[in-house]
Amino acid sequence: MPHFIAVHCQEVGGKNYEASMSHVDCFVKELLSSDAMKEYNRVRVYLDENYKSQEHFTALGSCYFLHESLKNIQQFDFKAKKFKKVVGKEIYSDTLESTPMLEKEKFPQDYFPECKWSRKGFIRTRWALADCAFDLVNIHLFHDASNILAWEKSPSFYSGTRQKALGFVLDRITDQRFEKVPYFVFGDFNFRLDTRQVVESLCSTATMQTVRLGDTNEVDKLIFRESENDRKVVLQLEKKLFNYINQDVFRENNGTLFLQFDSELSCFKERLHELEISFPPSYPYSEDSSQGKQYMNTRCPAWCDRVLMSATAKDLVLKPENEEKNLVYDNIGPNVCMGDHKPVYLSFRLTAGAGKANANKHKCCNVQ
Repeated sequence: MPHFIAVHCQEVGGKNYEASMSHVDCFVKELLSSDAMKEYNRVRVYLDENYKSQEHFTALGSCYFLHESLKNIQQFDFKAKKFKKVVGKEIYSDTLESTPMLEKEKFPQDYFPECKWSRKGFIRTRWALADCAFDLVNIHLFHDASNILAWEKSPSFYSGTRQKALGFVLDRITDQRFEKVPYFVFGDFNFRLDTRQVVESLCSTATMQTVRLGDTNEVDKLIFRESENDRKVVLQLEKKLFNYINQDVFRENNGTLFLQFDSELSCFKERLHELEISFPPSYPYSEDSSQGKQYMNTRCPAWCDRVLMSATAKDLVLKPENEEKNLVYDNIGPNVCMGDHKPVYLSFRLTAGAGKANANKHKCCNVQ
């Protein structure tokens, strides 16, 4: 029963959003009226559902729930440039561009020229608990469109695209327009393992066969076979196929062996921090409801979904009084189907007075 719950969703309405968007509104209404949420008497829900506006549509959803026991909570008005008391339950789902309580931007089209149209961008809100202000940024970065292209060089073309977009977000939320505060950035970063390095690691003793398309000579598939053992296929790689002989290796010891290939954050090490990862890759899980632990063989498993933070936000999370039992960075529903992404969460205790060096208040707030 946290005091403050922040839920960041991506691809609101799903892939067939024109047909499915109406279900989102029903889901939110059911959620707000459920017994589990009855003690959360103040709610802010921001759903970017306006898919007819291709110029602005991000399909992001940011939901914030405040427990009745939580006092003195305010939200920032970016237009008036001041904090306002949070009262009641409000849902915004039409034109978020005109809502002064958030900032929303879609990435410029030239950031991902391969894609005719994307729904990638970010939404930022700012909150103040007692004397402690912080930004919460919902983000969705570009995916790997082709496993073959991702394999061709290390680091991949796609990681450069994500790096550019994430740099854009960080520059935007730390510019001179508003006072700088600690920030948490969480959502689907689409970070991938270095495909080239992973394949070299998994197939170090295998021989590679390249299959090309007859008309264009373009690489269609890569087949890695054992040198002996009847030349058994170890890995088959296609644009949307990553079929490895033993996907258990990605689950063993929570996939720790593969963290060495998770390097997309390295160029942001001064600006973004993360707690230690101790859960398996969060994507791409089977969407078969009976296969909660199984990965699909479409992509190399990776930690796409993360909770990252500024150095100042990390200081808030790692306060000495924040005992280890109050600090959890994990996934949700490890054994049941949650869709192709396992949700990832950070839970910690925020002490009132955390924003002041010499504060002697000790009122605590559990944040998730």
